[in-house]
Amino acid sequence: MAEIIKAYKQEVPAFRFIGRKYGDDDRVNGSFGAIWGEWFANGWFETLENLASLKDVYEDGDAYIGLMRYKEGEPFQYWIGIFMPENTPVPEGFEYVDFPAGGLGVCWVYGQEHEVYCHEMKCAEKLAAEGYEVKKDDKGALWFFERYACPRFTTPDEKGNIILDICFYIK
Repeated sequence: MAEIIKAYKQEVPAFRFIGRKYGDDDRVNGSFGAIWGEWFANGWFETLENLASLKDVYEDGDAYIGLMRYKEGEPFQYWIGIFMPENTPVPEGFEYVDFPAGGLGVCWVYGQEHEVYCHEMKCAEKLAAEGYEVKKDDKGALWFFERYACPRFTTPDEKGNIILDICFYIK
């Protein structure tokens, strides 16, 4: 069973998320996993990695991102891509979202890979318990994301467990 083993605040610079947007209709068997497979098969991460990097700007700045937008009464959005420096040119076929500098509430979800997903609300509750307030954008939408940091996510420990970061913008 997955568990939240760490919750902390991380300051991040303003950046541009570049990727592609998906919705609930794009799920296969309830998951976006097949789309992640397309990203790897089509070399889309490499296309973005050749543009720029935040690797040396903040910790885990080079991680792949599953970005989500939720607002009651509006379609759920799931984006796949990478955070880039502000004003990075967007290649044809990709979209972007700009984010201001601010604080992230980060939770490390530890467990087997099949167990670490879909714990966003538990992470929001954990951050609230730690005294952080999850922040909505100026349109009332909540933005949060899965951060696939290497090697935490890519290299299992001796028990076969990995860590998925789940992050929310916080006040």
